[in-house]
Amino acid sequence: MLHRILKSLPREEKVAEEEGVGEKAGKYFASGQNCAQAVIRAVTDREDDELMAIAKAFGGGVGNSKCLCGAANGGVVALALKGKGARADRLIREFREKFGATCCSALSRPYRWNSAEHRANCRRISEETAVMVEEILNR
Repeated sequence: MLHRILKSLPREEKVAEEEGVGEKAGKYFASGQNCAQAVIRAVTDREDDELMAIAKAFGGGVGNSKCLCGAANGGVVALALKGKGARADRLIREFREKFGATCCSALSRPYRWNSAEHRANCRRISEETAVMVEEILNR
């Protein structure tokens, strides 16, 4: 069902090369990619089909189980793809400090699942996570 909803969303936002990773992640999310895909693609600039298929499984807190947030998962994958996977603990710690939880169900609790407000919250978290990853990479 989530897949059908995502496919129905407008795909009009284009990503410019000069945009920051946060803006890129937000636009990728708005174009139909899930939180993990958006963070990975924004940080790594990779969009190959195999990687995006793998990342798709992390959406909705890992296969829509509402467990570990897909944006956090995507951030860990992006760190690893950039050769900095050992810094994943920093990302998870900073993510938890910033958002108060790492669990998708806790992050989404105030919203009806897949409502406009829920999706806006996921987009914001994806944007902010991409920025966190970039900052960790640059340390």
